[in-house]
Formats: sequence, structure tokens, C-alpha cells
Amino acid sequence: MKNHTLVFRSKIFPISFRLQKRVPSVLFILVIITLVAMVISTSIGEYPTPPLAVIQTVLGIETGNPEYTFVINTLRLPRTLTAGFVGMALATSGAIMQGLTRNPLADPGIIGINAGASLAAVALIVLFPSLPVGTLPLAAFGGALAASVLIYLLAWDQGTHPIRLILIGVGISAVTGAFTNLLVTFGEINNVSQALVWLAGSVYGRTWEQLFSLLPWLLVFIPLALASAPQLNALALGDETAKSLGSRVEWQRSFLLLISAALTGAAVSTAGTISFVGLIAPHIARQLVGGNHEGLIPVSAVWGAMIVVIADLLGRIIFAPVELPCGIITAIIGAPYFIYLLIQTRKK
Repeated sequence: MKNHTLVFRSKIFPISFRLQKRVPSVLFILVIITLVAMVISTSIGEYPTPPLAVIQTVLGIETGNPEYTFVINTLRLPRTLTAGFVGMALATSGAIMQGLTRNPLADPGIIGINAGASLAAVALIVLFPSLPVGTLPLAAFGGALAASVLIYLLAWDQGTHPIRLILIGVGISAVTGAFTNLLVTFGEINNVSQALVWLAGSVYGRTWEQLFSLLPWLLVFIPLALASAPQLNALALGDETAKSLGSRVEWQRSFLLLISAALTGAAVSTAGTISFVGLIAPHIARQLVGGNHEGLIPVSAVWGAMIVVIADLLGRIIFAPVELPCGIITAIIGAPYFIYLLIQTRKK
């Protein structure tokens, strides 16, 4: 079977994209499904709103009921959009990590990057509660970057072995988790309560302010990830092959690590620890569009948005009126999926 591709070149910037022809159609279908899930999620709650009213409100069309506008725009839409954007950030970060390490199990949550971001964010919440909310992504980014650099350096031994990377990541995650528990144990009760709710991984109560704090990170680093897709393709061939193709391997690896840490830190600072999204989304996307990162990254991002939006929706309706954090839903789904991937990897 021939591998038909679409090639896009920019006359302004030295960027070229090579996509399989099925990537746009897959993206279109996934975007439609995600938008439908967002509309349903926004319409469901203690005060139900018709899906049509949700669409009308978002488009600025008068619904005839002012209560709909308040419920949708103030209470639910920021939460739903935050869920989608957090999923995009985590899935893109996961796709980068898997490509960077040539390891399909290298999810930022599994190998400890999320734990580093969580430690930094919890330290900020517990020790410096008066700081503005905009500083939380910066702290989480610093924690994620520190953890990712430490894991990568400790795992490096003439290359990064998948099992070594996972084991070291688990160790780093355990250490940072211990420090996080220490902060929670001895912190002031009100700050600790906020940190515990945040650690569960939830978009409950997210406002436009928190959404706008997350948005700049996505607008900067997701395009950088897309622009770096050809470099990820080269690195996937091995360091020597990448060097022979003219790639500056160490510089590109460091830059991609920075992008992954930034996206992970921003997502964790906004919604807490939502695990396995960075593992599941890129893996499913790879089954649909192959390993070319120029198509894999955007498909993974949309899959990540869909997963978190649906997880948040399920968390609200399974035991309604009691809400389960979406992080618990993704963990329930992701843990068996991770075990399945481990078994499949062992068979190969």
C-alpha cells in the first residue's frame, strides 16, 4: 500500500510539513466528536440547559432565558474549555516524550514529570498562598523541567533504555511524592485542603481567569511542538542517523524537553494531576495516523482534549450529584491500559 502524503511548505518560514492524506479527515472527525462532547458536558448539571442553548450562547445568539447565559458562560463553559485545553497540553507533552525517548510508555505522569510539577505547585499553594494565580504555572513549569532533566540524565547510559527510564521515573516520582505529602501533612489546614482538592486532578470550579492563565502556554508551546515535529522524526531514527541528516541532536533534545515540561507544568498547575492522558492519547493516535509526528502531534492533542472532557463529564454523571474528579476517571481507565501496553511490549 502506498503511503500517500500531503506536503506543506512555508515561503516565509523554513518549515515543511509532510502529512498522510488521512490525517485531515481523522482530525476533522475527532474535532467534531470533541465539540459534541463539550456541548453535552456544558449542558449537563444541576440546572440542565438544552444543547441548542449552549450553541446559541457560545455564538452570541439570544436564547430568551438570561439564566442560561449565566449558567453556561460563568459556571460551565470555562470548566469545559479548561478540560479540553489541559488534555491537549498533556497529550502533546506525552507525544513529545514518547518520540524523544523512542519509548511508547514514556508518559509524563508515569515517569515522574507530573510529580515534579505537583511538588512545585503544592509548595506554592501551601507555603505562599497569597501569590497570584498566574505564578502557579511558572512554579509547576520549573518543577516539571527539573524533574524531566533529572530523570533524563539519570536514565542516560549510551542511550535511554525504556525500562531504565521508567524505573528511574518511578523513583523520582516516589521521592517528590514524599515531599508533597510532607507539605500536605504540616501545612496550614485551609491551604492543605485546597492542595488536596487540586491533587485529585479536577477542573471543578475553574474560571475564566484560570483558563486565560493556561491559554498563553498553549499558544506558545503547541505551535513550537508542531514546528519541531520534523526534528522528532529525525531523532526517532536514532542519534547517529539524526546527526547524519544534519540535526543538532543535543540542542534539539533539550529544546523538546523544555516544550514538554512547559506543557506538563501548565496543565498540572491548572487542573492538578490528571494521569495517563499523555500515554493513552499518543498511543491511540499512532494507531490511526502512524508515527510521523507532523500528523501524530495534532491528532494526539485532539484525542487528549476529548479524553479529559469525557472524563470530566463521566465524573459528574456516574454518581450524581456527587462528583468524581476527572483525574480519578483517567486513572481508572489508564492503569489497565498501561498494564496492557506493558504486556504487549514484553511479547514483542
